[in-house]
Amino acid sequence: MSKKFYLEFVFLLFLGSITSLSLPPYNFLLINFITFTLFFIFLIRKTKKNKKLAFFYGWLFGFGYFVTNIYWITISLTFDETFKLLIPISILLVPGFLAIFYGFISYLFIIFKPKKIIASLLFFSLIFGLIEFVRGKILTGFPWNLIAYSFSNQLEILSITSILGTYGFNLFCISLFVSPALFFINNSKKDILLIIFFSLIIGFFYFYGSLKHSNFEKADIKKYSHKIRIIGSNINLDRFYHNVDPTFIITELIQISEPAKDEKIIFIWPEGILPSIYQDELNEYFQLFENKFNKNHFLVIGINSRSLGESEKKYFNSLAIYDHKLKLINSYSKINLVPFGEFLPFEKVLKRFGLKTIANDYQSFSRGSERKVIKINQENFSIKFLPLICYEIIYSGEIYENFDFDFIVNISEDGWFGNSIGPKQHFVHSIYRAIESGKYVLRSANNGIAAVVNPLGVIEKKVDYFNSGFVDFSHARKVQPTVFSKYGNKIFLLIILLYIFLIFSFIRINYE
Repeated sequence: MSKKFYLEFVFLLFLGSITSLSLPPYNFLLINFITFTLFFIFLIRKTKKNKKLAFFYGWLFGFGYFVTNIYWITISLTFDETFKLLIPISILLVPGFLAIFYGFISYLFIIFKPKKIIASLLFFSLIFGLIEFVRGKILTGFPWNLIAYSFSNQLEILSITSILGTYGFNLFCISLFVSPALFFINNSKKDILLIIFFSLIIGFFYFYGSLKHSNFEKADIKKYSHKIRIIGSNINLDRFYHNVDPTFIITELIQISEPAKDEKIIFIWPEGILPSIYQDELNEYFQLFENKFNKNHFLVIGINSRSLGESEKKYFNSLAIYDHKLKLINSYSKINLVPFGEFLPFEKVLKRFGLKTIANDYQSFSRGSERKVIKINQENFSIKFLPLICYEIIYSGEIYENFDFDFIVNISEDGWFGNSIGPKQHFVHSIYRAIESGKYVLRSANNGIAAVVNPLGVIEKKVDYFNSGFVDFSHARKVQPTVFSKYGNKIFLLIILLYIFLIFSFIRINYE
């Protein structure tokens, strides 16, 4: 525990912290070439005798990384006095837990790293990419802020996720960001060829994306008979805690929506916007809609539902579709629930200590049964969309099996994270899901960004952060299903096998 150790301690925390600046909304992409290169060089120089510290090295880097880019999670604890005492704990506990995954990366790398430098670089990338994939799956999964999200402003390059998916692209990104280390470690001419190879791949990705963008602009346009009006609102979260009359909120949303009697419109309202009303109670407020909506109007809204069985009451975070008379047409209940936000793990035990969920004060939400494509079928009119509630949009490769739908509808309540980078990071996932699926994403949010994102990841229209208004979606360019939409994360498995093949090839080849 010498002075050298403390310098390493600060160095790794610093590297992880400044790596966060490469992520949205900052997107200082070039930082990754410095931080990942230095982190890799640091680990490559550690011997297997450092087993006790091997895990800690990665944990420090990970803690610095996560504590600076997901601090906003604690803002959700400021709305209820019950949770305020947990803020100092959670601001350290959540990043500390996520950093464990990075600890495993450094441990496995230091213990099993190959002697050949190129094989080591590929091995480091492989275990980093694999463990990030595990982070997105284990427990409920939290695939937030993969380093691939630092490319969110480079849409031409990002087009390759329509083939590789986000996890496959993430693995490549790690290799790319680490590759400059070859200049400083071995400096062999043959090693430098790998850097040139990665540069050429990036060039190919850009060329592929540019071609894809060009073809998209030439694609046929499909016009919908109904406008789809996506609402962005700025309604205070006080409605959760001060028994705000739903009438005022409904009236405000109708005003924002600007329904016109002579237009055919499907309105999309945000997640859980009416917390004190259940799905089966909305028709009690029909008088507010009666003179505003016509027979060609439909409402898609985030509204809680319930199942009042004799033995057990269940509550769901749901998306519902109503006709102009507020007759329920269809409904979807959220599958990927937020731990502590929407459900309390080990609820029976933790409730004894006064803990509860953040989003409601009665009990945990129950998980929906399955995610199905929702259809609205009327005379001479039919649309199909995939419903995603809030952070269900963050899961790559597992949000659908049937890709026979017109677009993705994502509704969200981003007010839990205040005026922070959280809602902006949340929105960026819509760009990645749009490119992967080759579908438009229509996003309605309260206290967040509402937008139309096209299959290239281009934001065609939006209502900005903490504003109220709407954007209309009435036509779409026809695109073919993407490779990733057909095969999902099976593509990632193929990339893993390719990396394993290359690692063993470079181990065996005497290229020095």
